[in-house]
Amino acid sequence: MVDKEKVLEAMKSAGKPVRPGDIAKMLGVESKEVSKVISELKKEGRVHSPKRCYYAPVES
Repeated sequence: MVDKEKVLEAMKSAGKPVRPGDIAKMLGVESKEVSKVISELKKEGRVHSPKRCYYAPVES
């Protein structure tokens, strides 16, 4: 399982909305795993989707 914090860090370091596949490449993991983590983070309100299939961290 991919660490939620690592996914968030990758999103922040990208500096723009990214696709799960992009994050998977950055972290060297399966994009399915990243998608699972992103859906959990969305439920927690920690990421949002500014446009279809792209995700970004919610600014705190």
